[in-house]
Amino acid sequence: MSDLAAWNSFFIIVGSSAGALIGLQFVVMTLIADRSPPRAAEAGPAFATPTIVHFGTVLLLSAVQSAPWREVTFVAAILGLMGLSGVAYIIFVASQMRVQTPYKPEFGDWLYYALLPLAAYAMLAISAFMALSHTREALFGVGAAALLLLFIGIHNAWDSVAYLVFYSKQNTNN
Repeated sequence: MSDLAAWNSFFIIVGSSAGALIGLQFVVMTLIADRSPPRAAEAGPAFATPTIVHFGTVLLLSAVQSAPWREVTFVAAILGLMGLSGVAYIIFVASQMRVQTPYKPEFGDWLYYALLPLAAYAMLAISAFMALSHTREALFGVGAAALLLLFIGIHNAWDSVAYLVFYSKQNTNN
């Protein structure tokens, strides 16, 4: 399984980053909890929770990829399940974005909270399927999906915190 072993350092770095960002997200959310606008919790399933899910997915993906597997079949099954579960989750997130009322999503929101995550999870599922016959190439797809989810999470964490800080500041000044 030298193809998987060659990616070990990459997934250690990406997984460590995701783990650190999960902790940081919890700290930031705790610090600004008293500044949250009324009804912000209603938008949480659409905007706050997916960020943690993406970081958690990257962390789990990194753990799976870094384990000492003897063959790719079991790894591909886990990655495929993660990818398909992610696709289903993003469909749920998109429905939550549509029904929540505190905030009207704009194009950028749809891009970073629905379209790009959908692409990342679909890439993960497709890469898992391809891993059985084209392991080396499929691992690039898995790595790209992990990085995309990590950067989506970073963007969304910043977006959420900036919205809460500036929204709260704007309402305080009025």
